[in-house]
Amino acid sequence: MSTWNKVKDLPIEISGYGLVAHSEDVSSDMHRQTTVIHLHGGGLTGRGEDVVYDGVDHDSFQAAGEVHDLTGVATLGELSELVSGLDLFPTKTPEREVSRLYRRWSFDSAALDLALRQSGRSLPDLLGREASDLSFVVSLRLGDPPSLEALNQRLSIQPGLRFKLDPTSDWDEALIAELAATGAVESVDFKALYKGTTVDQVGDVGLYERVIEALPEAWIEDPDLEAPGVDDFLKPHRDRITWDALIHSVDDIERLPFKPRMVNVKPSRVGGLESLLDTYDYCEREGIGAYSGGQFELSVGRDQVQLMAAIFHPDSPNDLAPTGWNAKTPVGPLPGSPLPIKPVAAGFDLA
Repeated sequence: MSTWNKVKDLPIEISGYGLVAHSEDVSSDMHRQTTVIHLHGGGLTGRGEDVVYDGVDHDSFQAAGEVHDLTGVATLGELSELVSGLDLFPTKTPEREVSRLYRRWSFDSAALDLALRQSGRSLPDLLGREASDLSFVVSLRLGDPPSLEALNQRLSIQPGLRFKLDPTSDWDEALIAELAATGAVESVDFKALYKGTTVDQVGDVGLYERVIEALPEAWIEDPDLEAPGVDDFLKPHRDRITWDALIHSVDDIERLPFKPRMVNVKPSRVGGLESLLDTYDYCEREGIGAYSGGQFELSVGRDQVQLMAAIFHPDSPNDLAPTGWNAKTPVGPLPGSPLPIKPVAAGFDLA
């Protein structure tokens, strides 16, 4: 039985929903805004977090309020199908198309939370799987000009912490040697597949050579295989290459230039719950490892993606550190990896 078939017939009763705004300054010099959907029914509430990146999209969403009628469905599958046909940006076109997937996930995750609460069940119980302690890395950019100050600050709180770093063209050999000496780099994200964002990084074979040769055990995420010399240089390292920004569905994995050992499956980027569970099933059948990335969630969204990862890929380099690690200046003590995961007895959340 597919994983989706284990959840789609879960009964649900919906009376309406509300929206709650969240905002916070986080690392990477970013003012983060999110919106938490509170889905009501049967005297209970299920929550899901909209992680759209553009603040104007949150402003218009919150100003519009409850514009969709979600009543009248009887199962989680029916609700998910209803949401898939709605325009979740009814008052303005989103700043980027992928935001439609992010918002769909927020409704589906809120519905999953509500349906589980109404049935008195946890997600591991429903799926017949365990939620294991979660291995995680901390995602970090090293600033402009780059330095190890932020990384060393976090290591002073938790020695042994592991990191996912975003190399940039101004990383020189001296900086990279310092990084290598820490032994703390789990993966390097070259951000070559992002377009029109503040983190875009142009493919640079010289940068790839400096970083990858100095960090021979680090995963290599989203390289630019079309940049001159990059594909040839990376061919001996293909078993270390992972993909993130491209992955919205099983079809995207199948279209990759070669079968990967590992892919980044972000629940919100895959969108609907059915698509997410189908992606997990596909990766398990094909022997492809999975890990998950965070999106600077400010509320229940981080707990929910941590729980998904703890069920489906707990031992991977999950970019799902507890949110305290994402503060501009984190203050210890903070939880280390692996992170104990305790699901709530009823719902899609952590206790």
